[in-house]
Amino acid sequence: MKHDAPEDKVKLVSYVVSTAYGLKPGANVKVEINGKQYEASATGDGQYDAFVKSLRYIYKKYLDRTFPILANYAVTIPPGGRTDALVQTVITWNDNGRLLRTRGLDADQTEAAIKATFKMLNIIENEQDNEL
Repeated sequence: MKHDAPEDKVKLVSYVVSTAYGLKPGANVKVEINGKQYEASATGDGQYDAFVKSLRYIYKKYLDRTFPILANYAVTIPPGGRTDALVQTVITWNDNGRLLRTRGLDADQTEAAIKATFKMLNIIENEQDNEL
């Protein structure tokens, strides 16, 4: 079966996020962008903030590009009190005045946000390829 979904140009290779009482949350991130791997670490106000700061560093230092600004972040957890329920994270991004909304779904809230983030990055990367 054939479909027109473009291949991901931005891929998550590996990551670790941590949080500990009395310490700032941190993230170590390795990504592949257009076939080349980049790695960065950062701390933040939460695990996801540290993760995004790592990505911002990669985009600024290695690619000399801006990273969209997070405009809104919404998490939905189904009612019922189950700890293994799927979490939906919807993130709205401001990319130079244009709003993009992406969604991630996972049992882990941080992972759901990471999935939404990579959807956004791939939308932007595919648009840049189409402009060339």
